[in-house]
Amino acid sequence: MAGTRGRRGADYGEFWPGYVDALSTLLLVVTFLMSIFMLAQYFATQEASGKDNALKRLNRQIAELTSILSLERGKTKSAEDELAALQASLSSLQDENAKLSGFALTGDAANKSAQERISSLSAALEDQKGVASEALAKVDLLNQQLLALRRQIGALNEALEASEKKDQEAQNRIEDLGQRLNAALARQVQELKRYRSDFFGRLRKLLAGRKDIRVVGDRFVFQSEVLFPSGSDLMTAEGLAAMDQLASAIIELEGQIPNEIEWALQVDGHTDVQPINTPQFPSNWELSTARAMSVVKYLISRGVPPNRLVAAGYGEFAPLVRGNDADALLKNRRIELKLTNR
Repeated sequence: MAGTRGRRGADYGEFWPGYVDALSTLLLVVTFLMSIFMLAQYFATQEASGKDNALKRLNRQIAELTSILSLERGKTKSAEDELAALQASLSSLQDENAKLSGFALTGDAANKSAQERISSLSAALEDQKGVASEALAKVDLLNQQLLALRRQIGALNEALEASEKKDQEAQNRIEDLGQRLNAALARQVQELKRYRSDFFGRLRKLLAGRKDIRVVGDRFVFQSEVLFPSGSDLMTAEGLAAMDQLASAIIELEGQIPNEIEWALQVDGHTDVQPINTPQFPSNWELSTARAMSVVKYLISRGVPPNRLVAAGYGEFAPLVRGNDADALLKNRRIELKLTNR
C-alpha cells in the first residue's frame, strides 16, 4: 500500500463508542443458568451421596444386629431346651425320691444319694434360668436397636426422596426458563431480521448505482477505496457523504425498532494480504481497526447513539475471496456493516 497521509482529526469529533459484543448478553444468561444448574446438581449429589453412605452404614449395622440376634435366639432356645430337660430330670428325681422314701429297705445311703442329685440338678436349673433370662434381655435390647435403625432408615429414605423431588423440580424450572429464553431470543432474532431487511433496502435506494457498495449475505460492504485513501484511516469527501446517508438511515431505523430488541450496527474493517509497516500503522491489524473506528466516530458525530455501534478490525485474516490477484485484493479491502443482536 502507499504511504500514509496527514490525519484530519478536525473533520469530526473524537468519540469513543462503548464496545458491546453481539452475543454477550446471551452468553451471560446461559452462563448464569448453567452455574445455577451445576451448583444445584453438585449440592444434590453431595446430599444424596451422604444419605446413601448413611443408608449403607445402617444396613450393615442391621445385618450385624440380625446376626447377633439370631445367635442369641439360638442360645436362648438351647437354654430353654436344657432347662426343660433339667426340669424333667428334677421331676423324675423327685418322683424317685418319693418312691425311695416309701420303702424302708432302700436305706439311708440311697436316699442321701438321691437328695444330692436333686440338689445338684436344682442348682444347675437355677443357673440355666439365669442364662435364659440374660439371653432374653439381650434379645429384647437387640429388637429395640433393630427397630430404631429401621426408623432411621425410613427417615433417610423420606429425606432422599424429598431431595430427589426438589432436584427434579429445580431441573424442570431451569428447562422451562431456558425454553422461554430461547423462544424470546428467537422472536427478537426474527424481528431483527425484518428490520435488517428494511434497513438494507433503504441503503440500497440511497446508494443506488454504486458498484463498489454491495450486499454480501447479511452484511453491507463498502470497498475501502470508496471511504479511504490508500494506507490511511481518514475518510474522503465521497466517504463522508456515504456515511451521512448511512447515519440518516440508522437514526430512522432506531425510531422503528422496539426498545426491547437489543441491536447494534457492527462495523468491521478488513485489509488485503499486502503488509503495511509504518509508524502510524505497524500492521494491517492497526489499519483495519483504525478505519472501523473512523467510521464509528463519524457516525456518532452525525447523531447515531454510541451504544448502537461496535467497531472491530480483522486485518487480512478474514478475506472474502482467496488469491493475490488485483481483483481479489480489491474485494478484500473493505468496510462491512452488519445489523446484529447485542
